[in-house]
Amino acid sequence: MEQTHVIILGGGLIGLTLAAALDGSGLRSVVIDPADPDARLGASFDARTSAVSSSSMRMLHTIGVGHHLSGPGCPILQIRVADGLAPGGLSFDPEEDGEPLGWMHENRHLRSALRARVEAGEHIQVCWRTSATHIERTELGVTVLLESGEELRAPLLVAAEGRNSPTREAAGIRMARWRYDHAAIVSTLFHERLHDNVAYEIFYPTGPFALLPMTDASDGQHRSAIVWSVPSEDAHGWMSLADDAFAAEAQAAMGGFLGRVSMAAPRSSYPLGFHHAHRITDRRLALVGDAAHAIHPIAGQGLNLGFRDVAALTEVLVDGARLGLDLGDAQLLGRYGRWRSLDTLMVAMSTDSLTRLYGIGGRAASAVRRFGMGLVDRVGPLKARLNAEARGTSGDLPLLLRGLPI
Repeated sequence: MEQTHVIILGGGLIGLTLAAALDGSGLRSVVIDPADPDARLGASFDARTSAVSSSSMRMLHTIGVGHHLSGPGCPILQIRVADGLAPGGLSFDPEEDGEPLGWMHENRHLRSALRARVEAGEHIQVCWRTSATHIERTELGVTVLLESGEELRAPLLVAAEGRNSPTREAAGIRMARWRYDHAAIVSTLFHERLHDNVAYEIFYPTGPFALLPMTDASDGQHRSAIVWSVPSEDAHGWMSLADDAFAAEAQAAMGGFLGRVSMAAPRSSYPLGFHHAHRITDRRLALVGDAAHAIHPIAGQGLNLGFRDVAALTEVLVDGARLGLDLGDAQLLGRYGRWRSLDTLMVAMSTDSLTRLYGIGGRAASAVRRFGMGLVDRVGPLKARLNAEARGTSGDLPLLLRGLPI
């Protein structure tokens, strides 16, 4: 029987980050995931990219993940927001310290770095290609039985299983959820002109078009990732277009400001939805990442919300361990729940409101939006607050997100 501090269900980006963060503070964890990790490292499994905020990157470096990354990623030095291709809009720039607003990373590179980090961890056991056949959470602790017959025990269970977390459902945690009438088409484009490390969010009545800077390809071609939200009934048509035709449509959507465009990677599509857990803790259970909340990709904050969960939960658990507390204690988990509740709710509702606001068609609505963006651009405190949200530096920031070890 294996005794550990934390059992983590899910070996995705968030589950592995939590294991690495706990390991850095001397807490033992076991990660359980049914997937084959080798199959997750190729572009054919996941060609997506993620915008990692500046605070999230601080944490990844602090817990030793940055050392395993194949490259530093592409820094985002400016974010420009526009209502269609009309003049005006809103721009966000780095603070005086010069730290980028974030970095673009390919998911497969993040996954590879996290796997290398956890496999090098002194206090981490990873159980790939297996699942829990029985889970028991009692007042005395958590017991997990694996398919192999191995039994694990810990004071705390963490669900990092993603949007359809079976552990969350088994705990009876209620969810606020709905689907948007949109699907996201994601891919990577080659383009003729330099992107100058600028990320663009262009809002159309049919859905937002995000263009995110990436490092140049090995042959020197300039690249950017796209996340294009289209009406659900049109998604199949967009996906069935030939590469040249789709590239031409993307070039038109960005107004041609990056010159000639061609496809650099296959397209993939997924439906867009929203969900938010009524609570993120239960008896000896904590939810992190998409198991707790999933939002529209309009602001690129979904992964960063999960990283913020990891930073807060790690700090709570390390503080509790130093005081000799039971890591599954309800009061300790209550601190984690309170710490994360306001931030996740505010970000979730903000992205949902933006999605609905920019979906209103007509010249009058567009004029009002452009006026509002211009006003925000001129009001220093409000713009600074939105800038901090983009960098992930607003609110009561956990130590790891400040780049400080716990």
